[in-house]
Amino acid sequence: MGVFDYMEKYGHEQIVYFYDKTTGLKGITAIHDTTLGPALGGTRLFNYNCEEDALFDVVRLSRGMTYKCSAAGCNCGGGKTVLLGDPIKVKTEAYLRAYGRYVQSLNGRFYTGEDMNINENDIDFMLMESDYINGRANMSGNPSPVTAYGVYWGVKACAKEKWGTDSLQGKTIAVQGVGAVGGALCEYLYNEGANLIVTDTKEERVQEIVQKLNAKAVPLKDIYSVECDIFSPNSVGAVLNSETIPQLKCEIVAGAANNVLLDETVHGDMLVERNILYAPDFVINGAGVFNVYQEFFPPYNREETLKKVEKIYDRLLNIFKYAKEHNINTQVAATRIAEERIELIRQIHGNLIKR
Repeated sequence: MGVFDYMEKYGHEQIVYFYDKTTGLKGITAIHDTTLGPALGGTRLFNYNCEEDALFDVVRLSRGMTYKCSAAGCNCGGGKTVLLGDPIKVKTEAYLRAYGRYVQSLNGRFYTGEDMNINENDIDFMLMESDYINGRANMSGNPSPVTAYGVYWGVKACAKEKWGTDSLQGKTIAVQGVGAVGGALCEYLYNEGANLIVTDTKEERVQEIVQKLNAKAVPLKDIYSVECDIFSPNSVGAVLNSETIPQLKCEIVAGAANNVLLDETVHGDMLVERNILYAPDFVINGAGVFNVYQEFFPPYNREETLKKVEKIYDRLLNIFKYAKEHNINTQVAATRIAEERIELIRQIHGNLIKR
């Protein structure tokens, strides 16, 4: 698919390719929808196999951010940037400042912050050149721990829906990806008495969790087929598809990864057919964006933010109820609810009121 094909299919307002010849900075920004407010979404630095893979990723991620912001009650739209390159080789002060200058050129249509391979130290360099950066160390900071906390409450909501109790004591949870979010999530699950099965592309992360939390490690390809109560994807997207779903031996899928389903309708329905409860990704992992959104309303208060993050539990239970009432899968249900809010706000903005 070409750029305009993606924009037409998913309803994007803007997709921008950018390049800086001095630093070798290469990236794509996708702004999906700004009905609710400026686009908000992190910046991901990844060594993509090709430009087409980067475009596919940024399109799906930015669309997910629109629904994530809407579902979380934030007055922001959805956007995302992907930077193409090897993080070990390309990240320098100049590279990050060049990116900050590019963000500034969008004049507030897009606010960004941390995501894969972009951390708080990188944010400091970006802030030197742009007023539109979130996740500042002296404010909301690293969103990963907050995201993990929200996913934990989402997992508990799934347990409540599936088994009538939200206790995770004695449950076996297969965790795919134990990085910043997945690793923190493992600690929450372990502290409640869950048994962990883990995998990751980085063996040192796996061994740390194995030793610290008495987890069992399995090879990457085996994580889908292990016997477990809950499968928790916390890495890349599109991992649940026609090849992997038949391998699942769980009753719940709930994790922090974005765009877990390759096709939201086809593969969401496949999970329903197998009686596997799915926590819509942009709802269960929405705590990170909600956390940085609080920077729009200083002073930032971590304790109050975490209390609001716990509401992910109730949001998911409402989505499960909606899905059953309308006989649709949970991902489609969450999308409809998010779109309904966007459409209502679009309609009330139909008349001109000067501010």
